[in-house]
Amino acid sequence: MGRQSASLTNQVIARALRALPSVDALCNALAEHCAARGEPLPPQAQRSRAARATLQSARETILAQRRVDINLDALVREASGYLKSAMQPAPRPVINATGVIINTNLGRAPLSDAALASIAAVAAGYSALEYDLEHGERGSRLTSVRALLRDVTGAEDALVVNNNAAAMLVTLNALASGREVIISRGELVEIGGGFRIPDVLRQSGARLVEVGTTNRTRVADFATPITSDTALLLSVHPSNYRILGFTATPTLDELASIAHQRQIPLIHDLGSGALLRTEQWGLLHEPMPQESIAAGADLVCFSGDKLLGGPQAGIIVGKAALIAQLEHHPLMRAVRIDKLTLAALHATLLAYRNGAAEQEIPVWRMIAAPADELKARATQWAASLRREDIVADVREGLSTIGGGSMPGETLPTWHCVITPKPGSPSHVTVGDAASALSTRLRSGQTPVVARVLHDQVLLDPRTVLPEQDTPLLQAVVDAFAN
Repeated sequence: MGRQSASLTNQVIARALRALPSVDALCNALAEHCAARGEPLPPQAQRSRAARATLQSARETILAQRRVDINLDALVREASGYLKSAMQPAPRPVINATGVIINTNLGRAPLSDAALASIAAVAAGYSALEYDLEHGERGSRLTSVRALLRDVTGAEDALVVNNNAAAMLVTLNALASGREVIISRGELVEIGGGFRIPDVLRQSGARLVEVGTTNRTRVADFATPITSDTALLLSVHPSNYRILGFTATPTLDELASIAHQRQIPLIHDLGSGALLRTEQWGLLHEPMPQESIAAGADLVCFSGDKLLGGPQAGIIVGKAALIAQLEHHPLMRAVRIDKLTLAALHATLLAYRNGAAEQEIPVWRMIAAPADELKARATQWAASLRREDIVADVREGLSTIGGGSMPGETLPTWHCVITPKPGSPSHVTVGDAASALSTRLRSGQTPVVARVLHDQVLLDPRTVLPEQDTPLLQAVVDAFAN
């Protein structure tokens, strides 16, 4: 009986597989589908890829799940979805409604209008990337951005590479390969993606000398192990965590005094790159590159796409003699930034030099956004959604800085709170409905990334650009319709 049942099942599966249309038939049906909906007809090669992928998925479904109710209309819809997905830009633009301002998974800092315009102008044609227009000869791609960095940080000179990990790697490789680097145990940080300061040190060829303890390191801990083999002192700002309680850490001034007495450089890995004072918005003070330079750090490394609010880049500022050593190191060729990043960074730094960063750079506009403005937007969203018979309200909440910057620091905000109704079947709870709504928001034509909390979906206006209000609300309506 068991063998007969298995034989019947195999026959059903075989019939289902034979019933699948050919690639050509599905391609033709897909073309008719596009025509009926008034959509442009994709090229034959794209339709063929969509058809093959859809049919392969159908075969796997039949074989794995014994599902035999696949029809041509369903296959056409799936192939159409595959086509649309394949034609989307990558990475997909999304609306960040999470309230996390520097959201690493969502591309960190959005760029200013000036940065976008600069990228477009440079990308549209040729540019004087490495050409000195005044003298008619080869020039440096970093000339103008170095001048801006000198202006805004007070450093003697500057370099830019493709991210802060690369900045640290070049610095350590050029100045400490084969020699010792002294660092506090409390600053052996891990940054995103599992990259750790000890690993960067080893990769550079430097030898790590750990001093102090996790929670308490004193000036004497740095001074005692210095030998003729010590290349530099390294201080790393713990920008993505905080140690509280029974703690002690030398000030940068104190470390600079020791380093300069022993005639070795002090390097400060600052990470977040805040060029404005964060305490003016009720946040804790975030150390700034210009403060590190003033305190005596010989080189300071920081990111371009965190609190600086620009493109991904690693910025090194400090003493001209050390910058010159780095500039001529072979690794610089491997980690240099491209012309589009350079254009965006230049425009971003101009905003700082001109005193317009708070008004022009999205990260600082979000941080500085007044609570009454956020409440007004959240209230307008909720009212608009209620007109679509969606249960929406307004509630006080908290936004976060994010992106490995200012751990634990929050800003008061107002959320538009959506409570989806339980669905069918009856076992679908409110919590399940909230998770399902969040999934549909991410899967829509305009993906929206939101928070789910206490069986509700929260939309934070702080991280939604004003011009995104209309597409955000349409995305929510579409998610309920689907």
